[in-house]
Amino acid sequence: MPIECSPNEYELLQREAAAKTLLDLTAFPVAIGHMKFFLIEVGRGNKTNPSMPPFDELLYTTPVKPRRTAQQPGVIHAAFHRPETQVYRVVQGFVWLLITGSIALIVAGLFVEPGSPTAQLLIRIDRMVLWIFLAEYLARLISFRPPGLEFFDRTPGNRLLFSLAKRLGYALSPLMLIDLATVLALAPQLRGLRALRLLRVLRFPKIFKRANPFKGVMLSFRENRLMFAFGLLMVSGATVLGGLTLFLIEGPLAKGTRTIDSLGEGIWWALVTITTVGYGDIVPTTLVGRMVGGVLMVSGMFTLALFAGIVSQTLLRAVLSIREEQFRMSTYVNHVVVCGYDPGARMLLDALLAEVGVDGTTVVLFAEGERPPGVPLDFTWVNGDPTKESELDKVRLSHAAAAIVVGNRKVLPQQADAHTILTVFTLRSFLEENGAAARRRNPLHIVAEILDGENVAHAQTAGADEVIETTRLGFSLLAHSVVAPGTAAVMGRMAASRAHSLFVSEVPSDLELPASFARVAAHLKSAHGALVIGLRRPGDAEDVLNPSDDLSVPRGSRVVYLADEAFCDQEI
Repeated sequence: MPIECSPNEYELLQREAAAKTLLDLTAFPVAIGHMKFFLIEVGRGNKTNPSMPPFDELLYTTPVKPRRTAQQPGVIHAAFHRPETQVYRVVQGFVWLLITGSIALIVAGLFVEPGSPTAQLLIRIDRMVLWIFLAEYLARLISFRPPGLEFFDRTPGNRLLFSLAKRLGYALSPLMLIDLATVLALAPQLRGLRALRLLRVLRFPKIFKRANPFKGVMLSFRENRLMFAFGLLMVSGATVLGGLTLFLIEGPLAKGTRTIDSLGEGIWWALVTITTVGYGDIVPTTLVGRMVGGVLMVSGMFTLALFAGIVSQTLLRAVLSIREEQFRMSTYVNHVVVCGYDPGARMLLDALLAEVGVDGTTVVLFAEGERPPGVPLDFTWVNGDPTKESELDKVRLSHAAAAIVVGNRKVLPQQADAHTILTVFTLRSFLEENGAAARRRNPLHIVAEILDGENVAHAQTAGADEVIETTRLGFSLLAHSVVAPGTAAVMGRMAASRAHSLFVSEVPSDLELPASFARVAAHLKSAHGALVIGLRRPGDAEDVLNPSDDLSVPRGSRVVYLADEAFCDQEI
């Protein structure tokens, strides 16, 4: 049914239809922005409005409302809040120089005669440094820009209130409170607070690379501020209530015995009582006062227990994260790193303990999670992911002698081998980018366990020096022992530690090379009691087992032999 409308309404409908058609044909945000303003203006105008511009002029000349962008940071803001800028690094370097100098002033003041000209000079320099600290504190506070300030469109009054509230919260942050306590020493009555500037070393970012416990504590305060506020409210409420009650019972307003002179003394007594310190400087003398003290003592036990539970629940994990830094900050060198731990490979730990434990070599187990209860105390456990380069410094990989990558037997062989290959590749990539690794005399020896034989070449390509197919090796011994009975026991003895094991070492320097294989074998048998069964010559792709007696042994060759122990330190 046709709709009756006035000429003005008809024109409006035509323009709306044209706008809708253009919007359907155009997918650009600019056109959409034009149409929004166009429809608004069309809705306001009609033929009787001479100021209404024509359609084409209105469509292409009406400005689009610009998108509000975040305000670019100024130099002062960057100097105190943008670590990625050069000006920030310059300012922080200057601040650290002042911190070091101010600490030196405190130490020097301990050895100077009070009142002497030198002491007066140190005091003047110290006050100058404190004034600079105050300027730095105010500049950091004023240049602080709340993250949500530019997120919403705000009125000037709302922006001001929001900015002031966030700046107040920033001023009450732990590090800012430490800086404030430092500059309060400008007041002669608070000169004892000068020592608090030692806490400014907490701003130093390079002490803990992986897990900064101080940052963890601050994060715990922020994430659990409601719980801390509740605990502090309980303690402060009980303290104020107890102090006020004693003030009313035994204070100046009481008609009987007068024990305290002010409300502050009452709160002090309540705080000392509720914390079970009990200095004894204020003691209730009336029956009601002692009853209040008894109730405060009992309630103090529950209140402090509640607050201690909150602290232990929220801060313990943050403080214990320092354990991740313990091995990195140590001086361990030439240790062995085992990447991954599988309870099914428990015998590997016993074998490692037999092979390297007797020599005092440290073995580090590097895997995710807490230390399992079945891991012997002879091994060091480090929690981390060996497939992440950012965590490999936890085990001082650049200072390790060897790394063993163990396959995960809880998943399919292909998945376990993929994780092993990724770990090997990550180890090699980390060593290539690490400066200390480039100065090593001997490269890190990586041994990888592969469960599927198809992935051996992939592990070698990733950077493994040796690949052990544990599944195939075990099955091969089982099959071979059927054809050649007794060989499995012999191979087991050869793989065992300190029982005529198999070694690969350089030819000792007391034998002049080149020489024939027969001469080398005879010399090693007579001089070291070693039975030579193979040879590894430079340039050969594979070892030569049971070579002919006249085979020449050039310089740089290695021999494969059976012995009680290796006769050369260059064993691999």
